[in-house]
Amino acid sequence: MKILIQLGHPAQFHFLKNAISIWEHSRHTVRVLIKSKDVLETLLAKTEIDYVNFEPKTYNKNSRLDMLCMLVSRTTTFLKQILTFKPDIVISPDPILARICKLFKINFIAAFDDDYAVIKRLSDLLLPHTNHVLAPRICDFSLWQHKKIEYEGYMKLAYLHPNRFTPILEQIKQFINTAKPYIVIRLVVLNAHHDNGIKGINDEILDKLISKAESLNYEVYLSSEKKLSDKYSKYHLSIPAEKIHNVMAFASLLICDSQSMAVEAAMLGVPSVRFNDFAGRIGVLEELEHKYGLTYGIKTSQPDLLFAKIEELIDTPNLRDEFQRRRQKMLADK
Repeated sequence: MKILIQLGHPAQFHFLKNAISIWEHSRHTVRVLIKSKDVLETLLAKTEIDYVNFEPKTYNKNSRLDMLCMLVSRTTTFLKQILTFKPDIVISPDPILARICKLFKINFIAAFDDDYAVIKRLSDLLLPHTNHVLAPRICDFSLWQHKKIEYEGYMKLAYLHPNRFTPILEQIKQFINTAKPYIVIRLVVLNAHHDNGIKGINDEILDKLISKAESLNYEVYLSSEKKLSDKYSKYHLSIPAEKIHNVMAFASLLICDSQSMAVEAAMLGVPSVRFNDFAGRIGVLEELEHKYGLTYGIKTSQPDLLFAKIEELIDTPNLRDEFQRRRQKMLADK
């Protein structure tokens, strides 16, 4: 069987990397297409997976001309791939590719862990043209629920389940002072199609977070998608992209405005506090917070609650052991 995979985000690569290996070992033919996004190409380059970067250029989403150029370029590229590779199945989050597959009657699968209401704009463009949506049971796809193939689990367990990932402290000792407890702060750009009007950690909050962590004798490591001022350079987490989950696994706490990393921390049993305006809106994170107590979401209108929650977690006796216990409860269910 021929499987064409298009990746638009590092999390999608992690979700499918083990499946790709299994498929290729079973003698299926897999072709991977990527666009430049964060560390996506860096991650692929460290594997034996063959890939093509069909969109090395970053388009300006606020420019109609750029968006038109992107539409023409992607349509041309995808058509060429469909006609030359002739896939039996396509896995992708791209509405353009979904339309082309529908035209050629090729099975198209979209995989998500967001609810319809969170990614409504993308869903309305994509889901009418998909054959199936692969998603956790907790995700609500509203009108498109009939297309959903659901499973009792989370996308990030595909690569962070203990059967798939064992953190190794030795791999990060040259990058991290592992003799001292540390906190990871992760910042994202929040400029995706579904991020309109969403706020996260600004410089004022970031300064207070760093000051608070240092006052409690924690090292601070800062990972950011967006460019930060030079005053934060000494906190910069300089580590190969493929080792980030090892760093997370041994952290005392993750503070972020990223959905993906908050879920990843929960999969590892690492406490996390997410500060952005998606708090309370995403089914996967709501379940991880309220059923398993593995993560916490706080809106940007409640900065005092953010710092109170951080203090509460740091003051919790045997915090790591407690969160590993909660993780085991989650793993027993999923």
